[in-house]
Amino acid sequence: MRAYIGRHLAATDNDFVELALGTPVELWLGVPGESDEERAARLAAAADILADDPTLPDRVSQVAAEAIEAYAPELFDVAVLPRTTARRRSNRNGVAA
Repeated sequence: MRAYIGRHLAATDNDFVELALGTPVELWLGVPGESDEERAARLAAAADILADDPTLPDRVSQVAAEAIEAYAPELFDVAVLPRTTARRRSNRNGVAA
């Protein structure tokens, strides 16, 4: 079965992420063995993209949360911890001690 996003074929997980973000994953994560010059160029390109699209970090967070929720829903099972009943004393200045 083939999956298309718009007119683009998404054959791998990275294809889905790249299509969701609009940028290659390697731009943000780097590649093994990159030189200092390559890293500097990659980070400069990333900074330019963020300057042009300040909503990108929010979209990335949303994509990551949706992926985690879809593939690891147990990470969202939050147990409520009981509150402690001990009270904190405050000194004369009203600061907790």
